[in-house]
Amino acid sequence: MTDAPVKPRHPEKAHRPDNPIQRKPEWIRVKAPTSPEYMETKQLMRGLKLHTVCEEAACPNIGECWKKKHATFMILGAICTRACAFCNVATGKPDRLDPHEPEKVADAVGKLALEHVVITSVDRDDLDDGGAEHFARTIRAIRSAAPATTIEILTPDFMRKDGAVERVAAARPDVFNHNLETVPRLYPTIRPGARYFTSLALLARVKQVDPSIFTKSGLMVGLGETAAEIGQVMDDLRAADVDFITLGQYLQPTAKHAAVDRFVPPAEFDQYARTARGKGFLMVASSPLTRSSYHAGADFARLRAAREARLSGAPTAVDPVA
Repeated sequence: MTDAPVKPRHPEKAHRPDNPIQRKPEWIRVKAPTSPEYMETKQLMRGLKLHTVCEEAACPNIGECWKKKHATFMILGAICTRACAFCNVATGKPDRLDPHEPEKVADAVGKLALEHVVITSVDRDDLDDGGAEHFARTIRAIRSAAPATTIEILTPDFMRKDGAVERVAAARPDVFNHNLETVPRLYPTIRPGARYFTSLALLARVKQVDPSIFTKSGLMVGLGETAAEIGQVMDDLRAADVDFITLGQYLQPTAKHAAVDRFVPPAEFDQYARTARGKGFLMVASSPLTRSSYHAGADFARLRAAREARLSGAPTAVDPVA
């Protein structure tokens, strides 16, 4: 008996020419995860048959985060209906929805004793609501099982899914995140299944539905964008009343993915942070290893404190840069 052939993770990229993976500079090298806490977190996820974006997207911070038992849950299965050029999540025919997944996630949140949890998902263009109700059910399940835990969601764009954003926002997550990922000029090659202004409209709509929900968005740099283009995206996000922006270095997952144009040095990330502060964001996280959910709990505490300080008119006592 022979083993069944392994399905390619990215079949849509198989025909593409290879882009050699460049050696990473010293400032973004990380150690392989080896801690007992990392293994405990991994075993918990396997035991509950849950997915994490930490693993599926090959996040470089997994060792640090899982040592603290901070995992970012990925719901709606592990197969994405999009084929973004930067993303390591598998693409193809989506999984069947697990109707018990919201309760499993809530169970894991309790077992990990999380004060703050981040929930993301694959794109599910095949579902009538894009998975919106599943997001809402997951939020409600966590609220029931762990009422003290604050909840951050990182959603797809729900393109052409009328009412989806409103349904998720009505479940009242503490933070509603949707990443623009890159500048508009690069969308056709980097994020071909998405539309820049659809993503901006989603973020603006969340604030219209419930102004108390913090909104957040993130960008990768090192794909060939210019500083002026990044500045324009920041202006667009502020026009949509987005509170929190993250900026991190794009890292190429495989030779079939988009190539790294350059590794942006830490000093440039510091300059992006200064620019973002000047444009009025409540919170900025800008560094080579910054990712949407990296240090999310500590960032949320600072974000909430920054809003309270701004509303009171008092000078902020927290540094809004991570």
